[in-house]
Amino acid sequence: MARLKIKDILKSGKAGDEVVAKGWVRTKRGSKNVNFIALNDGSTINNLQIVVDVESFDEALLRDINTGASLAVTGTLVESAGSGQNIELNAREIEVLGKADPEKFPIQSKKHSLEFLRENAHLRFRTNTFGAVFRIRHAMAFAIHKYFNEKGFNYLHTPIITASDAEGAGQMFRVSTLDAKNPPLTEEGAIDYSQDFFGRATNLTVSGQLEGELGALALGEIYTFGPTFRAENSNTTRHLAEFWMIEPEMAFYDLKDNMDLAEEFLKSCIKYALDNCMDDLKFLAQRLEQEEKNKPQDQRSMPLIEKLQFVLDNDFIRLTYTEAIDILRNSKPFKKNQFQFPVEWGIDLQSEHERYLVEKHFKCPVILTDYPKDIKAFYMKQNDDNKTVRAMDVLFPQIGEIIGGSQREEDLTKLENRMKEMDIPVDEMWWYLDTRRFGSVVHSGFGLGFERFILFVTGMGNIRDVIAFPRTPKNAEF
Repeated sequence: MARLKIKDILKSGKAGDEVVAKGWVRTKRGSKNVNFIALNDGSTINNLQIVVDVESFDEALLRDINTGASLAVTGTLVESAGSGQNIELNAREIEVLGKADPEKFPIQSKKHSLEFLRENAHLRFRTNTFGAVFRIRHAMAFAIHKYFNEKGFNYLHTPIITASDAEGAGQMFRVSTLDAKNPPLTEEGAIDYSQDFFGRATNLTVSGQLEGELGALALGEIYTFGPTFRAENSNTTRHLAEFWMIEPEMAFYDLKDNMDLAEEFLKSCIKYALDNCMDDLKFLAQRLEQEEKNKPQDQRSMPLIEKLQFVLDNDFIRLTYTEAIDILRNSKPFKKNQFQFPVEWGIDLQSEHERYLVEKHFKCPVILTDYPKDIKAFYMKQNDDNKTVRAMDVLFPQIGEIIGGSQREEDLTKLENRMKEMDIPVDEMWWYLDTRRFGSVVHSGFGLGFERFILFVTGMGNIRDVIAFPRTPKNAEF
């Protein structure tokens, strides 16, 4: 008899069906006559209850059934007499596939701190919380590919190893095969990267955008979805050294087209979550409610499912950065000195400012445009005022910026001048500038940090809890 997934048993199994279920023990309880085993195989947040007639099984076998052990159970489905499930499995045969010593297995049936689970990231998938998070992560990855495929975009794999710095930030991981203890040197005493594997200094990418633009200016509409890396020495709940980015680039799109796409894209993915991940979302919503029950009412997060529906139900408000600064400077928190960071034209807005606009002032998602050019990247389309660029940031409740993008500068002269202003080597970027020399067009794009989006959808509070094995300063475990 073939194994059935627990998700399918719970969904379509009927009393009287003979089934084989395999999974890991979550809990075991009972009396001297009957045991109840909660079995989970990762296909669903819900467990299958196994009913065990103690007298029908060897005592030594039953002793090996502990939290974390893996089992194969054959039996008959019956209507459940207890609450919490419609059907349960009366066990006829039980095979212990893998034991788990209860004295040593760290993930027991009790509440563990998230910090403890990060230290045991190889086993935290066995918990309800992380099972739910990573099923939702999978669903969102699928929803993203589905959306762009249906829009006619081409999925482009941009390089992970690159010689360019898309952001001009300089916080990059070096890729080299040179002897770290005794590298070859130039006559000037610098490391001679001409003898390295690629014949030049190379790094792990911080973004696939620049190469994505090259694809869009031939294929029309492309998107990337891949790993990116930043060597930023940050230990906040919002930063990782290795994370995933979704970056669409579109020829013939201006800033309005870009904003329209970003709004439609985010709503499409959130609708997919609500339509396909409700069991996991309900569990995470209850978890969040429990976490926040002791907080004052005005400090509690919006309930998770309500927050997701809130994004679907509201058109995103669009306004300029300059208008946003005026709103912030006229706000009560500004006048009462309640903002931690200053508010003045030219600043890079902080999360507290972005969240005020979304949660307090407009009470809906916001797209800010036309930022000061001095705080934005070289490739952004310059406005006629010579002060601002055609940038756009999408701001969400509880998280602030979730998407950053812009109309790209298609004018060769303006782009070259801006690169020189920012000390970006024009000669080394000849390939990027060629797209402005040969058939340049208006084009736009944006980037969505996948983990930041998963934070929003799951309601988790730390970005290290929405990626399987987080890479952060001083931590590359597992």
